[in-house]
Amino acid sequence: MDLKASLGVSASGLRAQSLRMRVIAENLANQDSVAQTPGGDPYRRRVASFSAQVDRATGATGVKVNSIQNDKSDFTRVYQPGHPAADAEGYVLKPNVNSLVETADMKAAQRSYEANLNAIEAAKSLTMRTIDLLK
Repeated sequence: MDLKASLGVSASGLRAQSLRMRVIAENLANQDSVAQTPGGDPYRRRVASFSAQVDRATGATGVKVNSIQNDKSDFTRVYQPGHPAADAEGYVLKPNVNSLVETADMKAAQRSYEANLNAIEAAKSLTMRTIDLLK
């Protein structure tokens, strides 16, 4: 694999993990966002999905963002009869965002991002060593 292909693979990984971290940050920011109307749905967690994509020009396999989908898991019901978003029974639906899951996902995305940065740095270092040997 040549330099351009290896940098392309790492760059696609950086873009994918950056998007993943933005989606996770949005989930964390909205973990307490309830519905504006009584009995309405609160914020629904979003999840980014990825797949492998072959670059036909270089033959390298990179990462492609398939979609950002809503998580279909159930909302949590909390009894708060005085809350403006409470339904007729006094329950408020809370978002299906679990901060522990989001934190773990964020850490995994961060590690993957760092690994791609290290791969780019290694390719740069090897290129610089090759240039130094040719002098």
